[in-house]
Amino acid sequence: MAAVTAARPQLAQARRLVIKIGSALLVEGKPGEREAGPLRAAWLRALAEDVAMLRARGTDVILVSSGSIALGRAVLGLPAGALPLEQSQAAAAVGQIRLARAYEEALAPHGITTAQVLMTLEDTDSRRRYLNARATLETLLGLGVVPIVNENDTVATDEIRFGDNDRLAAQIAVTVGADQLVLLSDVDGLYSANPQTDPHARHFDLIDEITPEIEAMAGDPVSGVSKGGMKTKLFAGKTATAGGCAMAITAGMGMRPLQALEAGAPCTWFLPQGDPHAARKRWIAAMKPRGALVVDAGAARALAQGKSLLPAGVTAVTGAFGRGDPVEIQGPDGAVLGKGLTRYTAPEARAIKGHRSGEIEALLGYPGRAALVHRDDMVV
Repeated sequence: MAAVTAARPQLAQARRLVIKIGSALLVEGKPGEREAGPLRAAWLRALAEDVAMLRARGTDVILVSSGSIALGRAVLGLPAGALPLEQSQAAAAVGQIRLARAYEEALAPHGITTAQVLMTLEDTDSRRRYLNARATLETLLGLGVVPIVNENDTVATDEIRFGDNDRLAAQIAVTVGADQLVLLSDVDGLYSANPQTDPHARHFDLIDEITPEIEAMAGDPVSGVSKGGMKTKLFAGKTATAGGCAMAITAGMGMRPLQALEAGAPCTWFLPQGDPHAARKRWIAAMKPRGALVVDAGAARALAQGKSLLPAGVTAVTGAFGRGDPVEIQGPDGAVLGKGLTRYTAPEARAIKGHRSGEIEALLGYPGRAALVHRDDMVV
């Protein structure tokens, strides 16, 4: 195991925080019997107090919540045990509306507006869909909204049978450049063995790096409803930390679990491998460009000052690229100034180059984004 060389992250220092909430925390019942049941409404109200505490000090918060299938199967009276795919999708459809309403009702008394965002892992694998998801979440956070993200189980297939929201939460954290991810679970962190069967299992407070030795310690899920065991949590940890995001695994069953984490409750922190924004910039820089945008001198100066690339500053467009594809940005003399992810296709870029952002709708016949390449999607 890698030696611990850094201090434990502090929740109070989080600028942007993603919180994953497992099904076992949201549904009433004993461990192993939480396949269906009523919502733990009091617990959710207490969690809302934690979210309000975080928002009050300026932290952006995104909740990635499981629970729709567990809630829906209780309403539909579906039997215990594994469900056929079609019944899982039906349960998700019934449960999701109840889950979203429960979060809305819990957070509204604190003056917090919520939004429902349904995604799958594929939405972050595709660059075009990744940009759409990122833009939507960034806009919601900018408006002071707390997005409630869940896997789109009503249409998912393999995700229902093999997936989990731990991985989705890590992908969301990387997508929005979060600096911390907290997995609220039915366990309080990583152990050297299953603590329910091995009384000598060692608890780890801090992990520098997820090594093969660490991965070998992971076990299977212990609750009757959670899909994500420690293996999936470590997989999520590798994704999050590689993207510059610290991750914590902590027990969430008690009231005010985030307040407890801040006060020093048992947990395992996984340290980030660098800064989230720097990690994302490296990812963009490593992509092979599919075209180029040539800019004028004024746009070149603006880019050097950290500004986005607007259509007005583009003089030529080369290549064949789609929305979300990497493109090279060249100066008037052909010198490479940087690289970025374009928000328009090559034909669209050619149509709007040299024009002001306010003219985009008239040129394309539909409203578009002001920037051709946003500064957050650019390496200069």
